[in-house]
Amino acid sequence: MKPEAKRIQSIPPYLFARIEKKIEEAREQGKDVISLGIGDPDCPTPNFIIDEMAKRIYDAENHQYPSSVGMLSFRKAVADWYGKRFKVELDPKTEVCTLIGSKEGIANINYCFVDPGDVNLVTDPGYPVYGIGTMLAGGESFLLPLKEENGFLPDFDIIPDAVADKAKILWLNYPNNPTGAIAGLDFFEEAVAFAKKHDILICHDNPYSEMTYDGYVAPSILSISGAKDVAIEFNSLSKPYNMTGWRLGYVVGNAKAVGVLARYKSNVDSGAFQAVQYASIAGLTDPRGIENIEKMKRIYEARRNILVGGLNEVGWKLPMPKATFYVWVPVPKGYDSASFTEKLLEEASVIVTPGNGYGRAGDGYFRATLTQEEGRMAEAMERIKNCLGRVEF
Repeated sequence: MKPEAKRIQSIPPYLFARIEKKIEEAREQGKDVISLGIGDPDCPTPNFIIDEMAKRIYDAENHQYPSSVGMLSFRKAVADWYGKRFKVELDPKTEVCTLIGSKEGIANINYCFVDPGDVNLVTDPGYPVYGIGTMLAGGESFLLPLKEENGFLPDFDIIPDAVADKAKILWLNYPNNPTGAIAGLDFFEEAVAFAKKHDILICHDNPYSEMTYDGYVAPSILSISGAKDVAIEFNSLSKPYNMTGWRLGYVVGNAKAVGVLARYKSNVDSGAFQAVQYASIAGLTDPRGIENIEKMKRIYEARRNILVGGLNEVGWKLPMPKATFYVWVPVPKGYDSASFTEKLLEEASVIVTPGNGYGRAGDGYFRATLTQEEGRMAEAMERIKNCLGRVEF
């Protein structure tokens, strides 16, 4: 067999595949591993969503090919939810497209707008698919470092005009993975103005909009006046309803960009299983969906307090993140991201994610997730304390 395509040869091993392998190897050695590495909700999908799925799965109409853009009833439910949640008006026919999980759309939008040699503006650190999707489409990433002193927000002033004028897509993600940072409306106003000046499509990834704490409410970039002229937003059922395995998301916003992605998808996939769409409509429209989100926020907030409090007891000075289920933590003196995460695995049997897995600017940090119940989270903190003693920076 001839070698695979060069684009495939260029893809690094997926970060979380490596983490899963490390967990498997440690458990084969008999270790009791506590994983704070992968951002996958550990609580079940709410029963009322499962019940709707169970009902719809017997309907033979749902056994046939679905629409590649999704059922209009699902798209209307998304539009109605955006209207209530963000006060954003959307036309479900032209400004909403169903995705097989938002990750699929994030990767595929690059094929819709990026030709070989084009440039995307990609935050560093960031969700790996932003840069890898750019590369697979033949584009190049101009990296925007997210620095702690700037609240982990990109600085548009560092982008040369020649690069900005050439750029096709600006990737943004707030609340942010991996840093947990949040962005205000003033930042989104700046981003929209920048995109209009340089004729750039903003792709805002917003799957953590409902995972907020201490009274904070995350906005949508589409709340900004004129944002739909230059922006689309990806969102998902995965995090608010514990549905990561169900694979259903959506993209909303600029009608041209949504339509181009819908046209692309009609040629490469056959849409999302309709029974899942019906179940997701229940999540978006049933009052129990809001109740579940509020319940999950309380659960994650309690875990956050244990994790951040435990780390601060041994020398860190971390603020409490106001969103996501991630905590972004600088490594102590004498370590880089890889060596520190290896130490925790080998000596404490605790898995965290090395920050450099999210980009070069992530080196010197690790990411810990809140996806362990309180007892296991407390146990992980005890192990880290016993392993490290007192840390210095």
